[in-house]
Amino acid sequence: METITNVKEYEVIAKEKLPKMVYDYYASGAEDQWTLKENRDAFSRILFRPRILIDVSKIDTSTTVLGFKISMPIMVAPTAMLKMAHPQGEFATARASSAAGTIMTLSSWATSSVEEVASTGPGIRFFQLYVYKDRNIVVQLLKRAERAGFKAVVLTVDTPILGRREADIKNRFILPPHLTLKNFEDLDLGKIDRTDESGLASYVAGQVDRSLSWKDVKWLQTVTSLPIIVKGVLTAEDARIAVQNGVAGIIVSNHGARQLDYSPATIMALEEVIKAVQGRVPVFLDGGVRRGTDVFKALALGASGIFIGRPVVFSLAVDGEDGVRKVLQMLHDEFELTMALSGCRSIQEITRNHIVAPWDAPRVVPRL
Repeated sequence: METITNVKEYEVIAKEKLPKMVYDYYASGAEDQWTLKENRDAFSRILFRPRILIDVSKIDTSTTVLGFKISMPIMVAPTAMLKMAHPQGEFATARASSAAGTIMTLSSWATSSVEEVASTGPGIRFFQLYVYKDRNIVVQLLKRAERAGFKAVVLTVDTPILGRREADIKNRFILPPHLTLKNFEDLDLGKIDRTDESGLASYVAGQVDRSLSWKDVKWLQTVTSLPIIVKGVLTAEDARIAVQNGVAGIIVSNHGARQLDYSPATIMALEEVIKAVQGRVPVFLDGGVRRGTDVFKALALGASGIFIGRPVVFSLAVDGEDGVRKVLQMLHDEFELTMALSGCRSIQEITRNHIVAPWDAPRVVPRL
């Protein structure tokens, strides 16, 4: 195989390797897919202001998330049904994340259960939660995640209904019959059946609670001792309400551009959320990160870290656990290089002054 030199090359190979229905499910966005493209393009409009002649012989990329020390501010986002990409699915991803010294978030709709993922060995793992109409299912799932050693709940708050993903409708998406949503297998909710449109959209309509509101965040705090991070915040208004409701963190996310098309790119929404939160809880970002330079830009705007989804899926499809390890290593190395060439020796030294964004006022250069 030709040498893979960057994260984006994995998607090209994965497209050739995966069945069309599976590739389209992972790769596509909602409706016109404007936000899908914008998630990437928006990063390209933010430029660096590199500083020079700083001793960068030693660079420390490590950081702390909710009290857990990790090797880099690059974590694995919750991604559903990873065994569609590779037989080792979530197992391979869990092992690769652990080997990289970072956090993996397991999707509610994983094709491996919380217990199975915990059995892969040590590692810091978060559990992503969809709130089902039957709240007993939610309580049971949270208790299982706690017992399996998961350290936080990532509550997805932007999916009362599934976005219109036209590729899934065309392909009549279903979960391949040999796989199940493993966390729900014992509840007879593990299968996604064929319908005339997207099987997943019909599953969500049947199971996920559209009445979910802030009062339910309060309720969740009474049924789990785990810290709750809300994923899917794009505005200052919601960020402030999240903090008032005692969340442990916020992920600025547009669900990989799979929910409401013409939502802003997450990197464009990030600073608004950061300013509203005023340092009271950590703010993270997912969506569109494909380079170490993207990670640096997010941190310069105030993020405490980023999560990657599709890069994990496509590298997993191409080369299993080794692929995921390589993607995490490539992003780490590019991020470290960006830090060095910007004159930053630690995460703490990355500041807003290291970048210039399209919405910034013209800069007045101070006289030395």
